[in-house]
Amino acid sequence: MDYVALFLVFFAIIFIFSSVKMVRQGFNYTIERFGRYTKTAQPGLTVIVPVFERVGRKVNMMEQVLDIPGQEIITRDNAMVGVDAVVFFQVLDAAKAAYEVSDVYLAIMQLTTTNLRTVMGSMDLDETLSKRDEINARLLSVVDHATGPWGVKITRVEIKDIRPPADISNAMARQMKAEREKRAVILEAEGMRAAEILRAEGEKQGQILQAEGRREAAFRDAEAREREAEAEAKATQMVSEAIASSGSQAINYFVAQKYVEAISGFATSPNAKTILFPVEATQLIGTLGGIGELAKEALNGGTPPTTPQRRSDQ
Repeated sequence: MDYVALFLVFFAIIFIFSSVKMVRQGFNYTIERFGRYTKTAQPGLTVIVPVFERVGRKVNMMEQVLDIPGQEIITRDNAMVGVDAVVFFQVLDAAKAAYEVSDVYLAIMQLTTTNLRTVMGSMDLDETLSKRDEINARLLSVVDHATGPWGVKITRVEIKDIRPPADISNAMARQMKAEREKRAVILEAEGMRAAEILRAEGEKQGQILQAEGRREAAFRDAEAREREAEAEAKATQMVSEAIASSGSQAINYFVAQKYVEAISGFATSPNAKTILFPVEATQLIGTLGGIGELAKEALNGGTPPTTPQRRSDQ
């Protein structure tokens, strides 16, 4: 009886451990009863009936990356290019991924490979090199639609590398170099053109400013001459009025003033050492006498001074 009890306890422990399954996070387990799918076990602890039930497939539910091996593809213009790609996918339904397709990884790889050949084979070489986004979008649409019944969601399809033939690569390098040189020449010509335009604009503005300066200077010179003429006219008018009111005495004053200024100019000349004036002294004395009479008249209030009459006998 003791052995039987020990056997039953041992069997119970094994039964309990066999009936409790722990599902890891990020995975789903399919449960089969007599080989038939019954349910999907979520992460955590799951109880099954040993002998009658078992874990069928352990399906990874996390997003995964599948590397598509490199392959040679002939484009529409008969160019041979090598292509590498990657596929990002996630299993949404563990039961479908486990039982609707034999090997979901191999199926996705083969499906992507064949559609990659179809898409890129319908394009020219230049299009395959410049339209990667379009190729990725078309592949994503086709592959995602085909894997829908398998419970798989294709999130991204990316072209990693496109390798054209060596001769085409050399031709493209020469073409790129010629294009860059062309752009450099165009930019240099545009820069020279802009510089010439700016230089011409600067010269134009300079000439305009010079012309405006000359016009302003001419205007100021004319205005100065006008003011000088007005001052001269006013001075002449004042001299005329003085002559009209004072007679010959004012004339004598102005003549004497100019005479003295002329003599002062000769005296201050740096080249004049000796000056001879054949001038009569009586003329200078008479002129100075006229100046004295004009000054006396101004002091007496405008009344001309009386000159003593000469004796008849003299």
